[in-house]
Amino acid sequence: MSLRLERVRELLKRELGEIIRRELPVNEAGLISVNDVAVSKDLQSATVFVGLFGKDDQKKRALTLLDNNRKRIQGLVGKSVVLKYTPQLRFVVDESIERGNRVLKILDEIEKPTNEE
Repeated sequence: MSLRLERVRELLKRELGEIIRRELPVNEAGLISVNDVAVSKDLQSATVFVGLFGKDDQKKRALTLLDNNRKRIQGLVGKSVVLKYTPQLRFVVDESIERGNRVLKILDEIEKPTNEE
């Protein structure tokens, strides 16, 4: 990845995190974190990997809110990040943290000494 793409990716990640924090209510959507952003080489599109924390109904609501407010969030990104084209955003749930926590829990259970010894 080129240095420019890397810088744009980090800038989008930071700005999207701030916009989502400011625009979407935590009591409705739970906590939404922007884990990563994948930007196309032509900067026309970006896939936003989000982590959703909260109750199950909040997680469902969060993804719905992100999808419904995609154009507005995209517009706010366009105002705060100066690029020739504002990338078209696509939100994807990133479950890597949850998978990592499950693996760590399994490893802890394997390492736990049994009473049979």
